[in-house]
Amino acid sequence: MSEENKVNEEVVELQEEIKTEQEGIQISNDVIAVIAGVAVSEVSGVAGMAGGFAGGITEVLSGKKNLAKGIKVEATDTEAKIDVNIIVEYGTRIPDVAFEIQNRVKKAVESMTGLKVEEVNVHVQGVNTQNSKNEENETNGETEENNQQS
Repeated sequence: MSEENKVNEEVVELQEEIKTEQEGIQISNDVIAVIAGVAVSEVSGVAGMAGGFAGGITEVLSGKKNLAKGIKVEATDTEAKIDVNIIVEYGTRIPDVAFEIQNRVKKAVESMTGLKVEEVNVHVQGVNTQNSKNEENETNGETEENNQQS
């Protein structure tokens, strides 16, 4: 019986060590936003991030791509809530893109920070129709060239 008590005491001590291991670590909301931004940029069907006016000016002036653009993070010591504002590509299925974003952001943030992601809210701010217009123009241009050659 005394051996069982020793084993139980050791288990309790190990659990306490694990809990206190992250006590002094503070992860900035900006860091979480960058992690989420990288995860979102890997999802096909996302044309870009929808950031505010200030984010666009900062990007132009600094010349650097803002990976946290369009992402809002509310984090506590143990959990995070993330809002993602995106622009989707024309022709993609929006629910599928949103679901993929939620999965990738949650997995990336939880694995890199150890925080539990409670929410990933995806807000679709627009649809990028630029690619579809370019495809239509190319198709029309080819038809005009064929007509001229005949």
